Amino acid sequence: MFKSFFNKLTAIFITISIFCFTISGTMLYFFTGKFRINDMTEDMKKTADEVESLYISWILPQNGSNDDMTTNQFVRMIKMAGFTSSSMIWIVSTDGTIIYCEKLEGENVDFIINEGARETDFPNTRFKMTDPRQYKDVMSLDVKYITQKGDLYGLLSGTGKSWLTVKKPIIPVNRNGQRYLAGAVYVNVPMPEILEIKSPMFKVFIMVVGLSLLVSMILMYIFTKRVTYPLKKIKGAAKVIAKGEFCQPLDIKSNDEIGELAESFNHMAFALQHLEENRREFIANVSHEIRTPITSIRGFVEGILDGTIPEDKREKYLTIIRDEVERINRLVNDLLDLSKIESGEFKLVFKKININELIRRCLIKLEGFIEKKGLDIEANFEHTDVFVLADQDAIERVLINLIHNAIKFTPEGGRIEVGSYTRKDKVIVYIRDNGVGMSEDDVKKIWDRFYKTDKSRSEDKTGMGLGLSIVKSIIHEHKQDIWVDSSPGKGSTFYFTLSAITDE
Repeated sequence: MFKSFFNKLTAIFITISIFCFTISGTMLYFFTGKFRINDMTEDMKKTADEVESLYISWILPQNGSNDDMTTNQFVRMIKMAGFTSSSMIWIVSTDGTIIYCEKLEGENVDFIINEGARETDFPNTRFKMTDPRQYKDVMSLDVKYITQKGDLYGLLSGTGKSWLTVKKPIIPVNRNGQRYLAGAVYVNVPMPEILEIKSPMFKVFIMVVGLSLLVSMILMYIFTKRVTYPLKKIKGAAKVIAKGEFCQPLDIKSNDEIGELAESFNHMAFALQHLEENRREFIANVSHEIRTPITSIRGFVEGILDGTIPEDKREKYLTIIRDEVERINRLVNDLLDLSKIESGEFKLVFKKININELIRRCLIKLEGFIEKKGLDIEANFEHTDVFVLADQDAIERVLINLIHNAIKFTPEGGRIEVGSYTRKDKVIVYIRDNGVGMSEDDVKKIWDRFYKTDKSRSEDKTGMGLGLSIVKSIIHEHKQDIWVDSSPGKGSTFYFTLSAITDE
């Protein structure tokens, strides 16, 4: 079920959304109740203040006269305060006697009211609290409010509910200006009624959450499709490439990481296509280079065996066979050397060498080829001795190859110039000829394996097109550069750099 990226992404999104909504719902449920209780507590304190003020206004006239109308008026006002605040209001004397109880509609608290008592019997209604914890804490001039949750130490346990109670001492001032304790006001509200607002709010929250999840899932589906669609295209293209087809670039236009991935994928496909083309060309070239001498060898051997070739000419053809075998041997050795260089198995031994002296020795080794074509050689060195850090055998191979190529492509009586000069921490070696030169297309391809310029421009037909590939690999193993300047009919100049050693 969760094998596809689309399903995994969708499942992760839904899981995170549900988790976040659950946390939000829990916090909302908790803090809504807490906020409601705090808000209700403030309202109950205001009701307690109002009842205290009414009670003080009622009892002070009793010091002079007793007016039944005033009592009835007080009762009606207490009723109004209880109705307005949806609370049960008690007036409690200092010894814990409930001298007045304004019941909350629907609540059974008759057990704290004398049987048969009527509202107009006030203040004759009496119920004595038996547990001092139910009233002692509020009977103090230093107390402002006391808030409690529960059943008032069992006093309200018969209701089967938890209550929020705000207690406030009644503190009037006598004629001498002294404060004294006249009792306390209890404002009681059932907790379920306070918290009942949480249920409709939570239902609304659930509806909002459900709608949000639905919209989010739709948006997530669209978003995930947009993300996974190019990934599916890349997956399909990868399968095509795995079958050896590299000519189908991805057409994904995006400025994000997916677009960068598609672009990298296209570059990879192009590189693989180029690599495959090189591999096929390499196999074709190796096959051709080996097939030609083998065909010659086979033909001459069969001619010798069946008597087609006369005995007096066998030595000549055996010499040709030997040369062809040597040619195959050179090809195999060059391929092995090139493979070792590119794989890092070709270990270079760096040491201090005199590059100018090495150039002179290479010219001496090729002296026979130079004299045969009657070439004019000019050595142009900036300094007599120039020292570099390099592998002597490898650089000698580079020089032999480049000088030999210059000889091969320079017409008889031509001119070749070799030299070196220093630029900062580099020594630049060059080999220049005035031969046939190369086209711009040839210059781009001469470093490729088995690539050959037009052999008709040279008398040497033995080249296999591996020399310059080996030269370039050797120079790159030295962490140096090699390049060529050439144009048709104006000759060619090959340059390469080496690390200079300066004697302090």
